[in-house]
Amino acid sequence: MKKLLIALAIILAPFATEAQIKTPQASPKGYIKQTVGLTDVEVTYSRPGARGRAVFGNLVPFGKLWRTGANENTIINFSDDVVIDGKTLKKGKYAIYTIPKIESWEVIFYLSTDNWGLPENWSDSYVALRTTVKEDALPTPVETFTIGINGLDPNFGYLEMAWENSHVALKFEVPTAKVATSSIEKVLAGPTSNDYFAAAQYLFQSNGNIETAKSYVDKSLDMSTEKPYFILRLKSQIQAKQGDKKGAVETAKASLAAAEAANNQDYVKLNKDSIAEWSR
Repeated sequence: MKKLLIALAIILAPFATEAQIKTPQASPKGYIKQTVGLTDVEVTYSRPGARGRAVFGNLVPFGKLWRTGANENTIINFSDDVVIDGKTLKKGKYAIYTIPKIESWEVIFYLSTDNWGLPENWSDSYVALRTTVKEDALPTPVETFTIGINGLDPNFGYLEMAWENSHVALKFEVPTAKVATSSIEKVLAGPTSNDYFAAAQYLFQSNGNIETAKSYVDKSLDMSTEKPYFILRLKSQIQAKQGDKKGAVETAKASLAAAEAANNQDYVKLNKDSIAEWSR
C-alpha cells in the first residue's frame, strides 16, 4: 500500500506543480467592440468598484492624472482616423488617461500603451490628442467604473465614462461618408489588376479553367503600367501548363529581367530554373 501511495504521488506531482489557484480580480477586465458608422472602435479596460469608498476627490484626486480604470492601461483602438474637438486623431491604438475635475475632465490619448497604470516617465511627445469634456452629475451612483460607446449616429458616437456620481461623454466623429464613397467608387470602377491576378492565381493553383486563368492574367498585365515580375511569372506558368513552352520561355525571360531590376533573387532563380526546364 505504501508503495502504491508513493507511485501515485510521483504521478500526480507534475499536475500539482502546474495547477494554479484562480480567484476573481478586484478590478475585472472589460471589453467593448462597437461599430460607429463604418469605423470599428475597441476598448479594453479594468473596472474598479467603489466598495463603499468615496471616489472622486478621494480615491481619485481632483486635478491629478488618473489611469482611467485600474491595473494595465485602458486602451482604445480606432480602425479609421477620427475627429475630436476639431482635431484629428489618427487610426490606431492609444492609452486613455484623464484628469478629473469637479466640473470637467481632461481626456488624453497617449501613444505608449504598455504601462501598468501611469507611465514611469511621462512624455508630452507621446500625447496624440488632449481635450476637455464637461462633467455631468449622475442622480444615481455607479458602483463599478464603466466605459461605453453610446449616442450612435452614422457620423459620430460618444465615448462615455461613469463612476460614482460622475459622468462624461466625449464626442468623436467618424469618416463614414469618406469610407462609403471610396468603397462605392472602388466597386463601380470594376476589378483591379490585383483582383485579376488573384483570380488567375487561384484558378492555376486549384487546377481550374486554365483558359480563363490565362485571360485573367492578361487583363492583370494590361492594367499594370509596370509589368510586375510576379504577374509575368504566373503567366509563364499558365502558358507552360497550356503546352505553350515557347511562349512560357519568352514570358519567363521578361519576368527574369523585372526580377533582376527589383533585386528579387528568389524570382530570379525561379525564372532561370523554369527557362532551363522549358527550353529542353
